[in-house]
Amino acid sequence: MKTWSEIKAERLSPQRIAASRARAEAKVVKMNLEQLRKGLGLTQREITDAVETTQSELSRVERRDDHLLSTLRGYVAALGGDVEIFAVVDGRRVRLVGV
Repeated sequence: MKTWSEIKAERLSPQRIAASRARAEAKVVKMNLEQLRKGLGLTQREITDAVETTQSELSRVERRDDHLLSTLRGYVAALGGDVEIFAVVDGRRVRLVGV
């Protein structure tokens, strides 16, 4: 019979943790705002109504490389989602709150 310490050491070995992390990161989908909107089957017109802007302004937002957090929140909310912000420092991933 194995002790809890032995089981824990086997299951939480650095190799297993690294492999689990790699699998999780591989599942993260990367896309820009336009790809996200299209992937959800939504048109710019549907989003403009929700965020109260024009189609031309929304098009500029989708092409932008740098966004205000408030703009991202409004856009993603119009898609039915929420924005979460994470910082990665020294290999640690931390969800930032209050930003």
